Amino acid sequence: MSSDDVAHALERARVLARAGDDEAAKQAYLEVLQRDATQFDALNEVAALAYASGHRSAARTAYKQAVMCHPSNPVARVNLGNLLFEDGDLSDAETQFRAALRVDPDLPEAHQGLARVLAEVSDKAAALHWQKGFAGHAVVTRQYRGPGPSVPLLLLVDTGGGNVPTQQWIDERRYAVTAVYTEFYDPIHPLPPHAVVVNAVGDADRCPAALARAERVLALTDKPVINPPARVRATGRVENARRLARVPGVITPETRLLSRAALLAAGDLRFPLLLRAPGYHTGEHFLHVADRAALAEAAAALPGEDVLAIEYLDARGPDGMARKYRVMFIDGVAYPLHLAISADWKVHYFTAGMATNAAHRAEERRFLDDMPAVLGARAMEALAGVGAALGLDYGGVDFALAPDGSLLLFEANATMVIITPEPDPIWDYRRGAIDAALAAARRMLARRAGCGET
Repeated sequence: MSSDDVAHALERARVLARAGDDEAAKQAYLEVLQRDATQFDALNEVAALAYASGHRSAARTAYKQAVMCHPSNPVARVNLGNLLFEDGDLSDAETQFRAALRVDPDLPEAHQGLARVLAEVSDKAAALHWQKGFAGHAVVTRQYRGPGPSVPLLLLVDTGGGNVPTQQWIDERRYAVTAVYTEFYDPIHPLPPHAVVVNAVGDADRCPAALARAERVLALTDKPVINPPARVRATGRVENARRLARVPGVITPETRLLSRAALLAAGDLRFPLLLRAPGYHTGEHFLHVADRAALAEAAAALPGEDVLAIEYLDARGPDGMARKYRVMFIDGVAYPLHLAISADWKVHYFTAGMATNAAHRAEERRFLDDMPAVLGARAMEALAGVGAALGLDYGGVDFALAPDGSLLLFEANATMVIITPEPDPIWDYRRGAIDAALAAARRMLARRAGCGET
């Protein structure tokens, strides 16, 4: 291919991508790469397209190829680093961000990525990179991928994580998204044009400063807001345990936020006990402590200054298996999302072995098909009470059932993830429930933005 041919082929791929024809766009990019496997723009853009459509493995492969072929291009390294970070590969992500900074010491995106990595491992050097990465760069316009006019959307986010996952329901072919990193936004400046605001700062335990700044940002707008910060702030684990215990039919674990010294000195702890680092999810930094003899070692293994001491609620059924139900609350309606069944006390869908147990999948299917029949009247009333108490436009609750039909609360907040199943046919029974929840979120967003329902 001549340089003119490459430019023409790239433009064709971009036109197809903007028109929303992802498959045709991918083929057009691949045609360029068949002629020149090192072409940077094609590698970078096909990776971004794969990422946007949920094909993370393909995106990683293309970004790695871009780095291998263009090791001195900092953009390639930042893009790969961001994906590695999202996948939990902190060491390799740090390598990419530091390599990018050796090429361009002032690149904001590289400082941003490195700050996130260092913050995850509680490295105090993160503060310097937060400042270099976001000071003066608090507003980021994301690429609009639609073929026609867009709906402007303002997305409030936290620099250090703790954000609501929105990729599945904010369609970048319909909405032109401008992200505002609240901690670094100077309210002296007017906000970018927008029809609706989505507050994605979702973790009350991890992001108190970002939530406070989000409220200052929102003082500058009169547009509809999804998940106002004041409602999110009330969903910390300690606060939830206190206020949701007042909902009839809900059993919450006694939850205390303590320094390590206060934890070790506390004489009224009941064992077994759960210890958790505030602001972490998916079982990360979450430990079961059988007795006082194991307390000091467990506390020392957790990051941060403080720990959450959480009463252990036994979620095992008569068969000895622990169950965790997840229900989403979207625009005031409860949607069943999944049921994980595990022999482990720490129940998570991705580690529960649901793929290898047909009986457990059948039980989950019954829950998704008829939630009221499976949970019973007491739990359904409790669930409605939890949703009303939360008052979130988008959020969810994880829970188990007590023998009397009460709801055993694990957590309830805005950061619940809706993950689409793998293409394997064994998961076909889950698709309807997940599609229903995502469709509800999209309808809510469209209605609040004043652009009709989808």
